[in-house]
Amino acid sequence: MSACCPHSISTGRLFSRLARRYRRRFERRGLEPSQRQLFDALERIGFTNSDVLEVGCGVGQFHQLMLEHGARRATGIDLAPKMIVEAKGWALERGLADRSHYETGDFVQMNLPRFDITILDKVICCYPDIDVLIDRTVRSTRNVIGLTLPRYRHLTRFAAAASAPFFKLFCSDFRSYVHDPQLIDKWLVERGFRCCDEARTPIWLTRIYSFTS
Repeated sequence: MSACCPHSISTGRLFSRLARRYRRRFERRGLEPSQRQLFDALERIGFTNSDVLEVGCGVGQFHQLMLEHGARRATGIDLAPKMIVEAKGWALERGLADRSHYETGDFVQMNLPRFDITILDKVICCYPDIDVLIDRTVRSTRNVIGLTLPRYRHLTRFAAAASAPFFKLFCSDFRSYVHDPQLIDKWLVERGFRCCDEARTPIWLTRIYSFTS
């Protein structure tokens, strides 16, 4: 399914240009510090034999690592076609192609089954309509939601605002967003989830939510 709005189209184009660079970086360095925090938190809560959905999966490094450590199956979704190409190739090289599935398009427009675990690693900052994204995430998740989003600080909010003229200069509709984590927490709690793990870097906030109702 293709993306419909200018922001989604521009997001796909931008990250497609970065796909090969992302893969080379993860091949050399592995997970970023915030991703390591997210992975460790998911290990603590347990993901063995789980069906995993990763929204904004990029080149696939995160959910493929989960597959290598006990997850059953993984589905990756990304707006950037070249990210999906890299993810499929990497899954094949790692012997994970039979347990992974990929789709290109906008997650909020897709009709998907429910998954045990849904991962949104640095995806919330790419969506203007955060309420729509959170609602779709809840409807796609049985047990656990893992999030990495920018910390709600003056520095991150200034950086997001300052980047807008740069993208506009290059005729791109992409923008980055710093959404209030307290509001996201409120929405998730209202839908039966609770935060059971949290970690931080200077820029990123990582949270794990489990379904309790």
